[in-house]
Amino acid sequence: MTRQSLKQSLLLQLAVIYTRYLIGGAFVFASLIKIKGHRFTQIPDDGGHSAGHFFEMMYQSGLYWQFLGWAQLLAGLLLLTQRFAMLGAVLFFGIIANVFVITLSYPFAYTPVITGLMLLATLLLLLWDWNRLRVLLNLPVVAEQTSPLYESPLWAGVGAVLFAFTAGYRVLTDRYDFLFWLGGCVGVGAVALLVGLWRQRAGAGLAPPAVERNARAT
Repeated sequence: MTRQSLKQSLLLQLAVIYTRYLIGGAFVFASLIKIKGHRFTQIPDDGGHSAGHFFEMMYQSGLYWQFLGWAQLLAGLLLLTQRFAMLGAVLFFGIIANVFVITLSYPFAYTPVITGLMLLATLLLLLWDWNRLRVLLNLPVVAEQTSPLYESPLWAGVGAVLFAFTAGYRVLTDRYDFLFWLGGCVGVGAVALLVGLWRQRAGAGLAPPAVERNARAT
């Protein structure tokens, strides 16, 4: 199977869209507590070489703690927009690679599995956009065909709803129900998928078949 045939797979296109939502939303969710100047975790500070001590030192830094939050928020937001997701994936990769190494460096139980999967997902997103990213190596951009559903502005609107829901929930309260937030996001994503598939079947409201936005700055 060629790369072009993979890019034309509707299943893979939807997988890419929802992977951006998943890891982008996770970063937005995690970022706002840092921006608000609160501790991200309640792991006890045992001193020395412990995860709790490491997090406490970052929290006590103040400015650096909030800088991490803003960087995560920006990366997550860019991914959720879909339109600027390639730039978001590049930024996300640098941050999640750093987080992954941190979780390997301290006793975090099974956390490296989670951060490792997020790193892998980001690498796959970068691979998806490789024919545009190759310009960074002074190689020509390669045009690729995508489906009208993939190009639909629907996904940018869904990303805006997910960002507003996540950011609003985290800003308005310091105590949160993770399952409520996750359920809300899954609900929004499920409705969007049904709407997108229905519109594709009806042939209404979608962009005409076009070459992917390779020449446009992302």
